[in-house]
Amino acid sequence: MLQKTCRDFANSELVPIASKLDKEHLYPKEQVKKMGELGLMAIDIPEKYGGTGLDYLAYAIALEEISRGCASCGVIMSVNNSLYLGPIMKFGNDKQKEKYISPFTSGAKVGCFALSEPGNGSDAGAASTMALKKDSKWLLNGTKSWITNGYESEACVLFATTDKSKKHKGITSFVFDKPITGLSLGKKEDKLGIRASSTCNLIFDDCEIPEDSILGDIGKGFKIAMMTLDSGRIGIAAQALGIAQASLECAVSYATKRTAFGSPISKLQAIQQKIADMALRIESARLLTWRAAYLKDNGKPYTKEAAMAKLAASEAATHSSHQCIQILGGMGYVSEMPAERYYRDSRITEIYEGTSEIQRLVIAANVIKENS
Repeated sequence: MLQKTCRDFANSELVPIASKLDKEHLYPKEQVKKMGELGLMAIDIPEKYGGTGLDYLAYAIALEEISRGCASCGVIMSVNNSLYLGPIMKFGNDKQKEKYISPFTSGAKVGCFALSEPGNGSDAGAASTMALKKDSKWLLNGTKSWITNGYESEACVLFATTDKSKKHKGITSFVFDKPITGLSLGKKEDKLGIRASSTCNLIFDDCEIPEDSILGDIGKGFKIAMMTLDSGRIGIAAQALGIAQASLECAVSYATKRTAFGSPISKLQAIQQKIADMALRIESARLLTWRAAYLKDNGKPYTKEAAMAKLAASEAATHSSHQCIQILGGMGYVSEMPAERYYRDSRITEIYEGTSEIQRLVIAANVIKENS
């Protein structure tokens, strides 16, 4: 029922406007609100906080369908669910949960997650943004980069160094309202894909936040960030699956209608080989994604499985969108068809929330540990 509801919503509300949102860089405010009304902006948050009270498998299924309709809507949904609400639900106190979860479940408000910096990239432990204690406040200075929902978000989960001498063990997590005095937003990045979501720098210049803004414990920020990214990778895997599935459906639809040499090109073995490879990669990645979600839902370790899911799904998305364009030929290269958008949208899934290279390191480290 959830899958059908999300697919029907995507077909009626997202597919018809996805191209316009992409071309004009339009944030889908009304669509995000409708997603909130369907319970999609806080899927695994308990009902007492305004969430839907479902599990991560439901989240993965729903996010795939939304991303199939519009990958930008998918990443907005993913960040709010996985990266913003997730760590607050797991590490926040009762007061923080009440303040920073309940108002962010309906789609009327969204949050953001600030970990990356201009100079650290995959080295998340090298955070140069500083949080210094000043009387009963924390003083924030530094720049966070690649912040999805940067312009629209009204609260932020941020990671900053509170003790440089301890390196990654000196990083602390905070949650606070935005905007705040001293915080400025960088330019909206002009991106290759997912162009309907805003991405920008958050620039902190002597920003004061309350003493009780700490999320979890002092010095535990790096651990919180890594645990949050494990969950987030399931979301990005689901987003990638949506793009891949849309690419497959587009390719099959075109191949059955386009004729060459007297019959539909779907009769050609070369085309059938591409469709078979696309379907195989997508189904394999989907099962890996559902497995990671299942493990998380049952309280079992899932770091390796989430990395596998994210790696497999993101590579399935780039492969499928590439092959979709190849099957469409010249029509795949023009914006009249959605294939070129799928191609552009897919590329980021191999980069954010851990590059494909990082996923392989995570997988290898866990496999070696398991077999040592």
